Amino acid sequence: TGNPHNDYGLGFYCTESLELAKEWGTSDGADGFANEYELDATGLTFLNLNSGDYCILHWLAVLLENRTFRVSGDIAPLAKSFILERFAVDYRNRDVICGYRADDSYFSFANAFLNNALTLDRLEQAMALGNLGEQIVLRSEKAFSQLRFISSHVADKTVYYPRKVARDNEARSIYRTELKLADLATSPTIATIMQEDWRADDARLRRIVLT
Repeated sequence: TGNPHNDYGLGFYCTESLELAKEWGTSDGADGFANEYELDATGLTFLNLNSGDYCILHWLAVLLENRTFRVSGDIAPLAKSFILERFAVDYRNRDVICGYRADDSYFSFANAFLNNALTLDRLEQAMALGNLGEQIVLRSEKAFSQLRFISSHVADKTVYYPRKVARDNEARSIYRTELKLADLATSPTIATIMQEDWRADDARLRRIVLT
């Protein structure tokens, strides 16, 4: 059960950052909680989208299968089909996936790229600037069964909700700046990538490892 339109589909979504988990657990009206677990990785299959084996278009292909994009206009529907065809990732049979966190603010960057309003370099830079960290998603019952609960931490709304709002405001500010600079960028847009028929092994695609 759960929301099938999360980044990597149905799964148990975690982060290695306790502070970030506390932010996500709060609202302006209530304190929150962050539950801490330990995962026994024995016998589990992993897919790390932030490793050097993948580029940001692989990550975007997975998002396109699960998140809802506004595919309006002439380019976005073609871009979606192109990325799914050229950069699809076999992830459905993996127990655990590690990858970028695409919260709602930074999801806007992926949407802008798909609609040809942001270049590839700007998309990559935006993800790095966001300091999003990694999310770890348990997709199988086997992985979920190997979790061990450790403790629960209270997240004070007076401390963590302002941090959550500040992070969101920073993301939106960066987004507005990136769109203003889009016309000055020399790196390719999705329209160029499609016209030149880039493939997953293209040397022009950088493999950025998120740390």
